[in-house]
Amino acid sequence: MNNKELLKIAEDARKYSHSPYSNFKVGAALLTKNNKVYTGCNIECASLGGTNCAERTAIFKAISEGCRDIEAIAIASDNSEKNEATYPCGICRQVIIEFGTEIRIITGYSEGEIYECKIKDLIPNYFLGSDFKEVK
Repeated sequence: MNNKELLKIAEDARKYSHSPYSNFKVGAALLTKNNKVYTGCNIECASLGGTNCAERTAIFKAISEGCRDIEAIAIASDNSEKNEATYPCGICRQVIIEFGTEIRIITGYSEGEIYECKIKDLIPNYFLGSDFKEVK
């Protein structure tokens, strides 16, 4: 699957967004290394801590179904049609990097500019669970 196809799936996932507070719809499409796709959308809650981003929704769906081999995540927002890229927030960046430093982040607009980078490029000085010292 190419970047344009994956981004189009993310754009389609936006329609399921529950965003009554920000009115900012975001969709995500996660591609596994065996070419399975999991989608997600942002889900807002009046208790802001209960809000979940589209990227994490897609990741949690994949992980909860036993998939940990993530190849790429495409992100599309309401800004996509203005050809503006939307990148993951800080919490999403940390969750993504938990599953690999080489995961590709794809954003932009399927009918316009498409941008790609690796998650390690978006989160400098990242840390992983393996960085924690064992406590005895």
